Amino acid sequence: MRTLSKSKLLAYRQCPKRLWLEVNHPELRADSAATTASFSVGNQVGEIARAVYDSAGKGVLINPQEEGFEAAFARSQTLLKSSAPIFEAGFKAEGVLAFADVMLPAKKGNRKVWRMVEVKSSTSVKDYHQDDAAIQAFVAQAAGVPLQAIALAHIDSEWVYPGKQDYQGLLKEEDLSDAVMGRGPEVQEWIAGAQKVLTKRKAPSIQTGKQCAQPFECGFLAHCRSQEPQAEFPVAWLPGRMSAALARAAVQPYSVDMKDVPDECLTDVQQRVKQVTLSNKVHFDKRATKDALAHYKLPAYFMDFETVQFAVPMWRGTRPYQQIPFQFSVHRLDAKGQLRQHAFLDVNGKDPSKAFALALIEACGKRGPIFVYNAGFELARVKELAHRFKALAPALNALIPRVVDLLPIARQHYYHPSQQGSWSIKAVLPALCPELSYSELSGVQNGGMAMEAFMEAIQPQTTAERKAEIKQQLLAYCALDTFAMVKIWSKFTGFALKA
Repeated sequence: MRTLSKSKLLAYRQCPKRLWLEVNHPELRADSAATTASFSVGNQVGEIARAVYDSAGKGVLINPQEEGFEAAFARSQTLLKSSAPIFEAGFKAEGVLAFADVMLPAKKGNRKVWRMVEVKSSTSVKDYHQDDAAIQAFVAQAAGVPLQAIALAHIDSEWVYPGKQDYQGLLKEEDLSDAVMGRGPEVQEWIAGAQKVLTKRKAPSIQTGKQCAQPFECGFLAHCRSQEPQAEFPVAWLPGRMSAALARAAVQPYSVDMKDVPDECLTDVQQRVKQVTLSNKVHFDKRATKDALAHYKLPAYFMDFETVQFAVPMWRGTRPYQQIPFQFSVHRLDAKGQLRQHAFLDVNGKDPSKAFALALIEACGKRGPIFVYNAGFELARVKELAHRFKALAPALNALIPRVVDLLPIARQHYYHPSQQGSWSIKAVLPALCPELSYSELSGVQNGGMAMEAFMEAIQPQTTAERKAEIKQQLLAYCALDTFAMVKIWSKFTGFALKA
C-alpha cells in the first residue's frame, strides 16, 4: 500500500486521473501563475496564524522538510503530551499522512484533548474545505490523537487593518466538528479508491471537463487536452453562458466544433460569433459605433488603472484582497487631435492611494468624457477612493458621470475571427490595430504580470537597478492600455489621429 499525503487524496477527489499523473508523471504538471501565487499567499497567512494563535510565543513549529517526516511524526506525538500550541503537527495512519496547521490544547473534564484549526487564505468555507478537514480529523483520530473539535480559520474580508503588525481579527473561525468528524467511513472509501487507482499501469481514461477547474485549476489540463481531438473552431470560443441544450452537446468544449452546433442552441451573440468564425469575415458596424460615440465631444480622456491585492494587508486602513490602485495612465485628446499622456506610478512601498487620487483628479481635468474599457473596474476603484478620502470625495465623485465604457460598444458592433470569443482589449486591439501588440512589451504584458512586478518592486531587497527596470516596464504597459483605447475609439469614430 502506498502512503498518500492529504493533497494526493484531495487530488483523487477532484479527478482520479490527476492523482495517477501526480504520482507517476509529475513532470507533466504545469501550474499557472495564479496557482503558484496561491501557494505563496497560503504560506504568508500561515505565518500570521501562528502569531495570532500563539501571542505568548510558547508554541512549537515542526518543520518536516528539515527534520524528516518520520522524525516529525515522532516529535508530534511527544509534543501532544505537552500543553503548548503545536504548528504543523504530523500524523500518519491508514496509509495517509497529514499535517495540521494549528493544534491547540484544551481540557475535557480531567482529560487533555486537542482542538485542530485548519487555516485557509479564502474568505469563506468552501465545500472542498470540508473534505480537507474530514481527512485531517480522520488521520489524527486514527493516529490516536484525542481530538475534541476541528475548525477552519479563513480570512475576514471585511476586517480593516489597524497597522503596526496587529493582525488580530484577520482570521475568522467556523467550527466544522459536526460536519466532518463523523465522515471517517467516507474518507476510508476515498483511501481505498485512491489506492486502487495507483495499482493501474495506465492513467484512468477520463475526458477533460468541469473537474479540470473545480475546485482548483489542474496543472495537468494542458497535457490531458493535448491527448484529445481538438476542434478547429471549438465551442469554448462561444461567449456567454451556455444554454442547457448547448451544455449537453458540448461536454468537452474544446473537442466539439461550433459548426456542428445548431443555431437554435445559441444566443444572438453566439450566433454572430459562430458566423464570423466560420466565414472568417469581420463583423464591424461602423455606422453604429460612430453613432454610439457621436455626442461625446473633445477633449476626451482615456483612462486605465493597475491595482494590487494583498491577502494580508500591509497598509493601515485597507482590507484583505482589497484592490489598491498603484498606477494609472490617462491619454488626453484635444479637438485638434493632439494627444498627451499623464502617468502615475508609485513603487516606494507606502500606500499609494491618496497620491494616486490626487494625481488622477488633476490628470482628468474638469470636463470631457473619460473613456475606459470595462467601466465597472475603474468606477469601483474611484468610489472606494472617495469613501476612504472624504476631502477628495467631491472631486472623485465628479469623475463618475463622465465615464464612458468602450467595451459594450465593441461587444455589440465589432468582432474579428481572431478574438476567439473574447472582447478583452488584449483580443480587440491586435484585430483592429495589428501594428500594436502587447507581446512586444518587455517584462509586463498583462494585469497579472503588472501586479507581480509591482509586488517585486516594493520589496526592500529589490535593487535600485531592478526597481528602475520594473518601473519602466509598468509605465510602458499601462501607457499601451490607454493608447489602445485611443486607437479603438479612433477606429470606431473615424476620427483621424495626428501622426
